[in-house]
Amino acid sequence: MLHRIILLMLFCRVAIAGEVSAAVAANFAAPARQIAALFGKETGNRVRLSIGATGKFYAQIRGGAPFDVLLAADEETPKLLEQQNLAVAASGFVYAEGRLVLWSAKPGYVDGKGAVLGAGNYNKIAYADPKLAPYGRAAVEALQNMSLWEKVRGRMVTGESIGQAYQFAASGNAELAFIALSQIMKEGRVSQGSWWVVPENLYRPIRQTAVELTAARDKDAAHSFLAFMKGREAENIIKGYGYGLH
Repeated sequence: MLHRIILLMLFCRVAIAGEVSAAVAANFAAPARQIAALFGKETGNRVRLSIGATGKFYAQIRGGAPFDVLLAADEETPKLLEQQNLAVAASGFVYAEGRLVLWSAKPGYVDGKGAVLGAGNYNKIAYADPKLAPYGRAAVEALQNMSLWEKVRGRMVTGESIGQAYQFAASGNAELAFIALSQIMKEGRVSQGSWWVVPENLYRPIRQTAVELTAARDKDAAHSFLAFMKGREAENIIKGYGYGLH
């Protein structure tokens, strides 16, 4: 009898489990995977992640892409989607505050003050397309505020997303890259290479915002996932990757 009850409980859990299709900014890929796995373990719901540039997701959502939630790398895109009735009004919230870093795969290559940029002993700097990725835009702003943009713009290599910018530097195709701090964090510390955390007064705040999309098919699962994103377990994961919390 007990065996039958357990089987019935498992069947009911599977029967009511939902699925969330989440479009996730590339810089948040690693924490999103951890959060999704924990959410699935605790609720039985599955989260299907698509990783890419926020600007590209915006175009896809406008074109009818079947996403339920967007974890953007900025706050402007979710607001724009709300204005266009493509996102649920007032469902957006800042889930993380991003931090820009200058990074090299070579240990000791980047100094603690970013002086390597002015020295010019490099051929290429990778960054994400500023038209698609907020971290790319932040990189341009930082270089402009340091009066270095005109000097280095001919050496900039553009990636479609912050993930591709990282790959350019990790593979050695660029000596330097402007990326998200989260991409080189592991278990609360930077795990590789050399880096400079760009002072936050050199670029506009990167307020990464989550929002529910009006096209969400499983609204209950989408609500549940976004609520989970605000919880302590998710926040601990987010902080572990170097993000600030709003």
